[in-house]
Amino acid sequence: MAYKTLVAASTKPLVLSILSYGKSYGYQIIKNIEQLSNGELEWTDAMLYPVLHRMEKDGLIASEWIVLDNGRKRKYYSITESGKEEREMAKAQWNNVNMAFNRLWKGNLTLDLG
Repeated sequence: MAYKTLVAASTKPLVLSILSYGKSYGYQIIKNIEQLSNGELEWTDAMLYPVLHRMEKDGLIASEWIVLDNGRKRKYYSITESGKEEREMAKAQWNNVNMAFNRLWKGNLTLDLG
């Protein structure tokens, strides 16, 4: 189980990255996160939908209702140009953090600790 602060910090970049592959709906995003994290990240509707609404309000994603073959409506989300730019910035930041952790965890560094 991941720390809540880590989950909160990674939510927007994860959603934007998933939507960069194409349109998706809330439950599908939750299942994709579960699959990508090997079950370590357990998102709920109550956690995801406020984030999606805020991201839509901020212009990072857009939504549209699509009528399914069975007549039901489902809200699909897609990434906007602004969302793509945000994703690229987040990707660079997360890559920098990941690089620092990888270097530390390899254990072959000499650090100046004062």
